[in-house]
Amino acid sequence: MNKHILVIDDDEAVRKSFMLALEETGHRVNTAESGEKGIKKVKATTYDLVFLDLKMPGLNGVETLRQLRQLDIAVPVYIVTAFHKEFLKDLKLLSDDGIDFELLKKPIGSDEIIELTESMLGY
Repeated sequence: MNKHILVIDDDEAVRKSFMLALEETGHRVNTAESGEKGIKKVKATTYDLVFLDLKMPGLNGVETLRQLRQLDIAVPVYIVTAFHKEFLKDLKLLSDDGIDFELLKKPIGSDEIIELTESMLGY
C-alpha cells in the first residue's frame, strides 16, 4: 500500500535527494521548503510520515514540530539534521513535553532513506 510522505527542508538538494530515493518505492512524496509551508501542507493532506529539517529560516524544525503536535497531528516525524548539537536543549524540551520524534544526522544516503522509510511505515 502506497503511503504519503512529506519532506520539509529549506535545502532543495536535500528535498530532491529524498524524492529520488523514494520515487521507486511507490510512495507519494511531497516537499516543502519551509516550516510554514510544511504546516500548510499537513493541514490540507494526511501524511503517513514526515521528514523534517531543524535549521531553517523562519519557523525552525523544533517550532514546526510543536505546531504540528498542537494541531493534534500524530504523524510520525523523523528529524534529519546536521545541526542536532545546536538544538540539543530544544530537542530535550520537546521530549520532556511528550512530543515524539526520531532523530538522524545528515548526510543520509538513498539506501538509508529507503530503509528508514520502510521501517517507520511498518514494512
